[in-house]
Amino acid sequence: MLKIGLLGVGAIGKTIATALDQKQVDAELVALSDQDCARAEQLSSELSKQPPVLSVEEMIDRCELAVEAASQAALPDFVPKALARGRDMLIMSVGGLMGRHQWFREAETKGCRIYVPSGAIAGLDGIKSASIGRIDSAELTSRKPVKALAGSKYILDHGIQLDGMKEDTVIFDGSAEEAAQAFPATSNVAASLRLAVDRAAVRVRVVAVPGGSENVHEIRVQGEFGRLSMRVENVPSKTNPRTSQLAAFSAIATLKNLTRSLRVGT
Repeated sequence: MLKIGLLGVGAIGKTIATALDQKQVDAELVALSDQDCARAEQLSSELSKQPPVLSVEEMIDRCELAVEAASQAALPDFVPKALARGRDMLIMSVGGLMGRHQWFREAETKGCRIYVPSGAIAGLDGIKSASIGRIDSAELTSRKPVKALAGSKYILDHGIQLDGMKEDTVIFDGSAEEAAQAFPATSNVAASLRLAVDRAAVRVRVVAVPGGSENVHEIRVQGEFGRLSMRVENVPSKTNPRTSQLAAFSAIATLKNLTRSLRVGT
């Protein structure tokens, strides 16, 4: 049975831990780790197996697959430690992988796998298949409730007054790489799309929606394969409006796929 360690016990981490504890996946949660030890201890006490709360290093040592559900800021510490121990990883804070080509090279050298779930969007299988051929354009428009954007570094640095908005407003228009830096807590969709299209550039627009209640992502890709478009309207997590419930579900689906003999999809 696959032994899993989990870094981060926020909205996504708690959902993953609960799914593992309820045996939705043929795997065992062997350790938790979080900078807030008290919060991690509380989650452990709510689980039937009550996995130990350990340091990042101890958690990685104990598991076979290390799952990150913390933040982009955790990756510069977490990933090198996992690579040094030859561990496979599942990364939720995908924006933190942008530009980290040395990690990918080291993973290849060490025989480690870095898994990136589809997160809060649909269609990555089709986009990955399309990227075998020529991709002419890839665009993402993310429409986010004002409350999901409040407090973001980009909003603060640019003095954007979200409270005074009366209509939908484009607050960002740039590349996926720029989006990952501008919105480290909410740019995982852009980063996942960028990794899926491989060599092609991705144009990203972020739209602030006053009174909005869902995270809506619209994707358009055109290339040698034809044209692809999709729209996903995500219900936010009850405990974190910046996180879509689908993102946590995608992590669980990825873990199920890793432990099944039948794997459906690209």
